[in-house]
Amino acid sequence: MRRILSLLFLGLMIFQIVSAQDVTVDPNEWDFGQIKQDQILKHDFTFKNNTNTVLNILTVNTSCGCTASQADKKLLNPGDSATINVSFNSHGYAGPVKQFIYVNTDNADLPIVKFSIKCEVIK
Repeated sequence: MRRILSLLFLGLMIFQIVSAQDVTVDPNEWDFGQIKQDQILKHDFTFKNNTNTVLNILTVNTSCGCTASQADKKLLNPGDSATINVSFNSHGYAGPVKQFIYVNTDNADLPIVKFSIKCEVIK
C-alpha cells in the first residue's frame, strides 16, 4: 500500500512540474490579483524598440478614465526602452476588471502596442 501511495504521489509531482512548464507569461499583461475596492494600483511596463529604426511614441491612451498612463520618453533608438507608467483607480468597481493601455507609434509595422492590467475587486 505504501508503494502504491508513493508512486501515486510521485506521479502527481511529475504532472505538476510538467504542467508548470507549459505556462506562459505575457509581458504585456499584469495581474494585480485580488484587491480591495478604492485602492489605487500602479505598475510599470517596459516598452522596447526591437526594430532597426528610430521609433516615436506618439500617444499613450487607456480604455477607461479610471486608468492613467504615460511613457517616460517618446523617442526610442533601436534597442532602447521606455517605461510605461500605469495607474488604476478601483473606486466603484467590483468583481473582475480588465483595462487596456494603447501605445501608439509612428512605425507602420507596429502602429499600436496593447498592454493590459487586470484584477478582482472585492468589497
